[in-house]
Amino acid sequence: MEQRNINEYFSRIGLPETTGATIENLKAIHQHQHRSIPFENFDVINGQPILLSQEALHEKLVVNQRGGYCQELNGLLLNVLSHLGFEARSLLGRVHLAGEPTGRSHRVTMVTIEGKQWLVDAGFGTFTPRAPLLLESNLEQNSGLQNTDLQTFRFIEDELYGLLLQIKQGEEWMNVYSLDMTYVCANDLESSNFFTSTSPKSIFTSNCIAALPIEDGIVTLLNQKVKVTKNDSTEEWLLEDEASYFAALQTYFGLTLDVPFSTLKKCF
Repeated sequence: MEQRNINEYFSRIGLPETTGATIENLKAIHQHQHRSIPFENFDVINGQPILLSQEALHEKLVVNQRGGYCQELNGLLLNVLSHLGFEARSLLGRVHLAGEPTGRSHRVTMVTIEGKQWLVDAGFGTFTPRAPLLLESNLEQNSGLQNTDLQTFRFIEDELYGLLLQIKQGEEWMNVYSLDMTYVCANDLESSNFFTSTSPKSIFTSNCIAALPIEDGIVTLLNQKVKVTKNDSTEEWLLEDEASYFAALQTYFGLTLDVPFSTLKKCF
């Protein structure tokens, strides 16, 4: 990446440029990107190709101030971390939220610092970890901002799927996604990206989705429903018309879309 691109990236996420491949810097970069660049799939709904080159990701997410899904958000983050000297590589995970796991479709990043491996994920919508997670089995890890307990995760070892990430929901543990830690090449990412952005079996081709964390919760959009979750309270409402829809995208997610409302309404 060119230094100009790095400068634009740090301006986009509202963080002074950091130097040094430390866990403190990793946490700061992750937190600021997660809080600044929304999870969203409106280009998929609009039938536009999702491009994964460094240039395309920077142009869309940084210059044009759009969001994206895991391939884009975690692709951008990997590019930045690699440029800054972090030992980082992509992993592909199977999503377990619906019970039967998906194929290896969720892109994340593994960063190694002083012999310890960290999961870094800025692109899983509602259940995105709010901080890097140590890749260690049977260790409960809080992932809230400012040491709050908004999320509790753990990894368990699964005989079939490798490391399985779980999130605590009340007193129960819910499966999120699994990682088998195998090497991921560029064509693995392209194949996964193509399926996720074009297949009728993908949730992203038939639903309008957006998510952005806030200080004490998260704002999400699913089709025409906005939900604001803060601590233990939830407020939700429906967006009934074009004006309210685009206003909500700007207000809650910082998004200005060049997508016809008639295209979005196909998800309603």
